[in-house]
Amino acid sequence: MSAATPRRIAFIGLGIMGSPMAANLVRAGHTVTGYNLQQDAIDKLVAAGGRGADSIASAVAGAEVVITMVPADPQVEQAVLGEGGVLEHAAPGTLLIDMSSITPQTSLKVAAAAREKGVRTLDAPVSGGEAGAVEAVLSIMVGGAADDFAEAEPLFAALGTTVVHVGPAGSGQTVKAANQLIVAVNIQVLAEAVVFLENAGVDLKAALDVLAGGLAGSTVLNRKKANMIGREFAPGFRIDLHHKDMGIVTSAARAVDAPLPLGSLAAQLVASARANGDGSLDHSALLRGVERLAGREVN
Repeated sequence: MSAATPRRIAFIGLGIMGSPMAANLVRAGHTVTGYNLQQDAIDKLVAAGGRGADSIASAVAGAEVVITMVPADPQVEQAVLGEGGVLEHAAPGTLLIDMSSITPQTSLKVAAAAREKGVRTLDAPVSGGEAGAVEAVLSIMVGGAADDFAEAEPLFAALGTTVVHVGPAGSGQTVKAANQLIVAVNIQVLAEAVVFLENAGVDLKAALDVLAGGLAGSTVLNRKKANMIGREFAPGFRIDLHHKDMGIVTSAARAVDAPLPLGSLAAQLVASARANGDGSLDHSALLRGVERLAGREVN
């Protein structure tokens, strides 16, 4: 499949991430039929030049590629393995690409069930948040067969700028778990630095600008500093979802005897933010937890 070859794609899950991703595939010249539980998300895809479906069965009919982008393991299992799901309706030879962030175990379960139906699979979770999805600059880590990865590469090129085949089925989810570990710790220490700088009376914007140019610089700092400076936490990636991901990495690390001393603490702080009512906010709202610890009133 060349970059110019249009494909018939079913896209299941048109949320914060899935909606712009599906639109980018339309812009790349593919025929994209989308399904989502909320009709307004389907309408948005249609307005972008895609097609809408009233069920998974309708979306999958005639599709060469099926992409799922849903919140967590239960939704993947329902959408793919459940009654009326993808595997009931996908033709043998279809390529199923799950771009959700789930446990490696669920990815392996999906791969095994798909194999019995003659459906090929890739697990291809992403990093980059809503902005990365909109700008088509996601990092995509892909597990599965090398031949299937090669076939899907032109599709991934419409969605991201860093696309890497990281190993067999389940490997993409393992790498994504590591990604979420690194991101959580980075956001937490950035939040701590913000409160430290403010308490010290330093010009916060100037301080973060100079830090971004040195060894302390990071994508997290660049992407999240405006949220923290302005206390604007509209969700690009919700704390609820990061809480789910920290559970994934904690469990996966335990299974391979990998210690997570900082990661375990970060997981507790994410859980605390959620318990304090911040679950629907962007994960940069971990700043609010540091402010609570500093004795500040948090509205």
